[in-house]
Amino acid sequence: MQALQSVQRRVIDEGSAGQRLDNFLIKVLKGAPKTLVYRIVRSGEVRVNKGRASADTRLALGDEVRIPPLRLTEKNEEAASTVPAREFPVLFEDEHVLAINKPAGVAVHGGSGVSFGVIEQLRRARPQARFLELVHRLDKETSGILLIAKKRSALTTLQDVFRHRQAHKTYAALVIGAWPASRKVIDVALHKFLTPDGERRVMAVKGEDEGRRSISLVNVVERYAAFCLLDVTIKTGRTHQIRVHLSHEEHPIVGDEKYGDFALNKALARGAGEGVPGVDRQKLPDGRFERMFLHARYLRLAHPASGEDLVLEAPLPPECVALLSALKPAPADAGYSAA
Repeated sequence: MQALQSVQRRVIDEGSAGQRLDNFLIKVLKGAPKTLVYRIVRSGEVRVNKGRASADTRLALGDEVRIPPLRLTEKNEEAASTVPAREFPVLFEDEHVLAINKPAGVAVHGGSGVSFGVIEQLRRARPQARFLELVHRLDKETSGILLIAKKRSALTTLQDVFRHRQAHKTYAALVIGAWPASRKVIDVALHKFLTPDGERRVMAVKGEDEGRRSISLVNVVERYAAFCLLDVTIKTGRTHQIRVHLSHEEHPIVGDEKYGDFALNKALARGAGEGVPGVDRQKLPDGRFERMFLHARYLRLAHPASGEDLVLEAPLPPECVALLSALKPAPADAGYSAA
């Protein structure tokens, strides 16, 4: 165990103004597990201007944050020092913002049983960077465009853009079955909850009194014998929104381990067995597909400094392209509604 620290009092400067309290503490308390950070906030041991505060409190210039003494184990310190440095494919970068193409299977940040994520690895890879913060999040299983702010001013501006729904985000999703229409608006409220074992889940509910309104616009890109490739543009940014909306429509995303077709996912992961119609296993490298087919492929928003349109596109990952090439085409005489 490390010796107990004394009480810390930190005055918020321009570099930290606008940051959430939890993110500020995680940055300051290097080596402290997130569970500890949230516990000391909930218990009231952390004070902002001598008062209690919640984890999502936005800190202002000149605020005083009181941090209680903490005891950190050597294990925690070692974990913090062994984050592997890693760069990711860059889609765009300037002095204000970095856009990367995140691979599937990589968390955007540490926590909830994950030791580290994209942001921690980038900070290790770029020790000279004075500021690197996530603008938004992607699920661990989702690949595609992820924005990182390189200045505090860029972070607050871009977070406002997302908060006011001024960012246009489109995802590529491969779903099971024949999507019934070329275009569809899904306007279904979503309710977030925890399972008895503490796992985060989301469910579709009847009205906004039971959940938060959530809107997804769906367009068919390509039809296959047993699958459909969709473009999904989200008008709201709820947790697991696309995954739950498509599952609610009875066309779950291929490879979705929470809301998908578990038997089909298992068959694809072990080598596209006989139980997967519409897939030519011989055309699939290794005969396997072991991820969720959801990819953040397009993002358009105002640049945080210039205000000009910033348009980002991320090509489909090779494994997704390979799966599409292995799908059998839809019958030529298949009729679908254009509505």
